[in-house]
Amino acid sequence: MSSYEPQTHEPNWQKIWDAENCFAAGAADDGREKYYVLEMFPYPSGRIHMGHVRNYTMGDVIARFRMAQGYNVLHPMGWDAFGMPAENAAMEKNVHPRDWTYQNIDTMRDQLKSMGLAIDWSREFATCDPTYYKHEQAMFLDFLEAGLVERRESIVNWDPVDQTVLANEQVIDGRGWRSGAPVEQKNLTQWFLKISDYSEELLNDLEGLTRWPENVRLMQKNWIGRSEGMELRFDLKGAPEGFEHLDIYTTRPDTLYGASFCAISPDHPLARKLAETNEEMAAFLTECAQRGTSEADIEAAEKKGVFTNIQASHPLDDSWMLPVYVANFVLMEYGTGAVYACPAHDQRDLDFARKYDLPVIPVVLPEGAAAEDYEIENDAFIGDGKMINSDFMNGLTPAAAFQAVAEKLETLGRGKRKTNYRLRDWGVSRQRYWGCPIPIVHCGSCGVVPVAKSDLPVTLPEDVSFDKPGNPLDRDIDWKTTTCPSCGGDAQRETDTFDTFIDSSWYYARFTELCENSATDAKSVAYWLPVDQYIGGIEHAILHLLYSRFYARAMEKTGHLHLKEPFAGLFTQGMVIHETFSTPDKIFVTPDEVTQTEDGQHVLKSDMSVAINVGPVEKMSKSKKNVVDPTNIIAKYGADTARWFMLSDSPPERDVHWTDAGVEGAYRFIQRLWRLVDSHADQLSTLANLADKHEQAVHPQSEADKALYKTVHQALAATTDDLNRLAFNKAVARIYELSNALSSAATNDGISKPVLFQGLSYLIIMAGPMIPHLAETCWQRLGHQQILAKTKWPVADDAVLMDDVITLPVQVNGKKRAEIEAPADAGEDDIKTLALADERVIKAIADKDIRKFIFVPGKIINFVV
Repeated sequence: MSSYEPQTHEPNWQKIWDAENCFAAGAADDGREKYYVLEMFPYPSGRIHMGHVRNYTMGDVIARFRMAQGYNVLHPMGWDAFGMPAENAAMEKNVHPRDWTYQNIDTMRDQLKSMGLAIDWSREFATCDPTYYKHEQAMFLDFLEAGLVERRESIVNWDPVDQTVLANEQVIDGRGWRSGAPVEQKNLTQWFLKISDYSEELLNDLEGLTRWPENVRLMQKNWIGRSEGMELRFDLKGAPEGFEHLDIYTTRPDTLYGASFCAISPDHPLARKLAETNEEMAAFLTECAQRGTSEADIEAAEKKGVFTNIQASHPLDDSWMLPVYVANFVLMEYGTGAVYACPAHDQRDLDFARKYDLPVIPVVLPEGAAAEDYEIENDAFIGDGKMINSDFMNGLTPAAAFQAVAEKLETLGRGKRKTNYRLRDWGVSRQRYWGCPIPIVHCGSCGVVPVAKSDLPVTLPEDVSFDKPGNPLDRDIDWKTTTCPSCGGDAQRETDTFDTFIDSSWYYARFTELCENSATDAKSVAYWLPVDQYIGGIEHAILHLLYSRFYARAMEKTGHLHLKEPFAGLFTQGMVIHETFSTPDKIFVTPDEVTQTEDGQHVLKSDMSVAINVGPVEKMSKSKKNVVDPTNIIAKYGADTARWFMLSDSPPERDVHWTDAGVEGAYRFIQRLWRLVDSHADQLSTLANLADKHEQAVHPQSEADKALYKTVHQALAATTDDLNRLAFNKAVARIYELSNALSSAATNDGISKPVLFQGLSYLIIMAGPMIPHLAETCWQRLGHQQILAKTKWPVADDAVLMDDVITLPVQVNGKKRAEIEAPADAGEDDIKTLALADERVIKAIADKDIRKFIFVPGKIINFVV
């Protein structure tokens, strides 16, 4: 019996699929129901990794499954191709970012094709293609005209290594999301997309995304950060001219009588004004500019400040003056960049008050505490209770006090109720070369002027040098010198380029039709969108997904789309993890460089005298070198083995632990499945012609036939349901079980050829989306003429899906006491009789009267006694 050779069969089937154009999406008017499956497209970093293999295998299974079900499937691929890594490579390797990027695309495309993915490659594009970003530039001009774009001075997150601005979402634990460098803060003029205009809509519409993971919706909800509060006005004494008032937003006006001081952000205009003449203040602001920008960093840092020599009058009592500080824990990005502090009920305020010996006045009394001797020590009280030390609010709950003080402040004209959002406008300016040029020129006479759409795309200069830090476009006089589209005078191009998250915020729409003269085609986007199933990592829950939701709304407002939510279904897959390996001097080495001795010790292959330390299991990463090259796995075991392992090892939303043993087990199953088909194909292949023409119905006669027929159709129904729910590992388990059942049945003389043939054929169809090359080979071996990629998914026989006998739990007064078996078609009286005959039920009821009998068919029995 021959063994299956993936190295021969896999390239062969890939050529056949290409030749027969199996995976090209149909036209938008071909009459079929559409299904759009999309994985988050990759950055062309050089080579694919096992995370790519898992992500794209899942999408591929869905695409193949839906194709077999008769859907018109769109499953495209592209490249998120702009960004800093290309510039870093240019500096390190002395290559042009464009050349580095397109070389990587060629390599990764070949690797992805070797996986046998059912992708419509005719729709491929890279975001660095001028044919793509010219439409991005045109849309930006549409957004500008629609009032969705603003240019203003702003405090920004500055990455000192990449030397570019980062959005808040791109600062992870105070560090740049790519470079890992501590982020600084700078005051720069930037371009912004007004995502904050959609805060309420983006928040409310999360409720309709019922096919999104709950944790992703919660993360977005928290990031948008809706809060109900008040904006209060504090009159200032001793402030510079123009700063007579301080506006403060608070969600806790009920704690006003516990106010101890006011604090403003180091980035507040008042703080910067004071720093002009105050050396201590200037030094403090410089120190704060080096701080981490995340809330976690602010929370962990020592609370420090500088007194401004300014006093603020309390909005409820003009004679009550509060000292005003500049404090390092106040963020300009939230509210007004100023707070009034109630140290008794906020830990940051408390830490600051203790450091500078400021009053701590409790105004919320915990339940069970006595007001006369209640004090705050080291921990602020943030719970509920009753108001104390608060004049007219005493005795009220904080919620009731909020309403009472809000009414009073509004009457006094010292405050107004306000809904606030944490979400800030999206700063999209980046100081780098390898990005989409912003289509704006700056004219000394006309100011900021859009480039004419007829002059798009604005392309990057070919000659570029990275021999100096900073943005090469700033130094390219020839490129940035131009004429004003309005007056024809001398002007300069905008040298900032777009944040690459703009590129990935609308690519899903571009895939629907690669129009030459417009970003989208109205008919195509109306047909294909929204994406039915989107797949990608949880790390993009905010950075990418929130931006894409906003972008769809902006595109709708400017006539490029017909909908607001781009992704109907979202699935976030787990990571691929592996042990880390390092030498005694703590240098990481790859798994391929490590071997095991007979006694189980890990050593270096090239020098077995060097012991290797086995570290913790972590996400595969180039920095830890715990990566496994998919190319090596495919060369040794075949793509189907890698696909099968990725799908079978754990639920798709959880991390998968890559192990050599797991891969070898997957390969053994591939061989076993082939042997099962190959060993019976000669005696069954004559049935294929009739089966393909639907001229042969399967009518099981013997008990063995009936049993196998039922097993096959139950497996088919269950696998169909599993794939509908993206429960890939469960579908794998069904295929294991069915292959075992067919192996056993094949040795039974009572099994007829038609039943066995159908069973093997259905087994191969069920496995086809997951291991398509092997499945095609087995399908052909069974004698089928049409390739499996064009074969319809079968429908299970409903008549055999229900069990003849079912198990029902029996409750007495709602507590489970027993389980009984009953015929599936048994009526209520028969079920009651069977239950009352069970000794456990008899014992539970004892001598009590049965007052009520509850029977939910197929579900439960309950005696109320």
